[in-house]
Amino acid sequence: MRFIKLLLFINLIIIFVSCRQSPSVKDEKTYRIGYMICNSEEETLHRFRPLTAYLAKKLGVKAEAAAIDTTNFTKEIDNLDFTHTNSLLYIILNRYHGVRALTADKQGSLGSKSNGAIVTRKDSGINTIKDLKGKSMVFGPMLAPTGYLQQYDLMIQSGVDPEDDLSFYTIPTGTYKHEKVIYGVLYGMYDAGAFQMLDFERMIEEGRINRDDFKIIAEGEPIPYCTFGSSQKIDAVLANTLKKALLELKKEDTVEIDGETVKVLARARLDGFEDVKDEDYNIVRDIARRANMPPYQKY
Repeated sequence: MRFIKLLLFINLIIIFVSCRQSPSVKDEKTYRIGYMICNSEEETLHRFRPLTAYLAKKLGVKAEAAAIDTTNFTKEIDNLDFTHTNSLLYIILNRYHGVRALTADKQGSLGSKSNGAIVTRKDSGINTIKDLKGKSMVFGPMLAPTGYLQQYDLMIQSGVDPEDDLSFYTIPTGTYKHEKVIYGVLYGMYDAGAFQMLDFERMIEEGRINRDDFKIIAEGEPIPYCTFGSSQKIDAVLANTLKKALLELKKEDTVEIDGETVKVLARARLDGFEDVKDEDYNIVRDIARRANMPPYQKY
């Protein structure tokens, strides 16, 4: 009798284990990846829809790309599973919504980092940050870490308050704001500009501007570039699977989308992805605190 009971017990264990090891029910959920709008909604989706399709195929799930303005991310976060934002927006989403960093984009000479600079025309007569007193300036979007935040902090640390010491400053409206900053300085609309160096370098490489027309009077240190993150509702297994797919993505990898074969990284205008940890963003947090910017603003 004991032998029969033992056999029954063993059979139950075998059935239980085999059920646990059998393929799970197909995941029918559509995962939503929110991409921060870089230049325009159209340009952002053109760049990142192939990457989204590639990731969906690698993970064996459905996924869709959503282009979201920086100012709308905190409103949309509950409807997102993964995020792709700049480093300042990441620390905001991390603090208030628990978003976890997965990878940073690699692009340009600094790899997974980027930096910003204060730039004038070569013939401006402006040589230092202190020379900006009484001058006009154009910044990138207010939540741009290397198009606004770094330059604002550099000025404060040099004893120049953008709110009181400039004749005025402005931020371009509409699309392609970083390029408008560069052209605004080139054509003499403003005495100085807050340049995102990646865009500056790209426009020089493309022959759209001449490096010799400009003078860099201050430059910030490299900080993490745009970041993939996962929301709190995504379990660690799926988040790490997506992270692995990003880190293993190669320049020759392609995906079929809209009836054509697309090189994923080339379309996204990226060189690849790099592993990051949350503490890598402490440098951005320190700058935001000094500049009284979100998520640490005191008023």
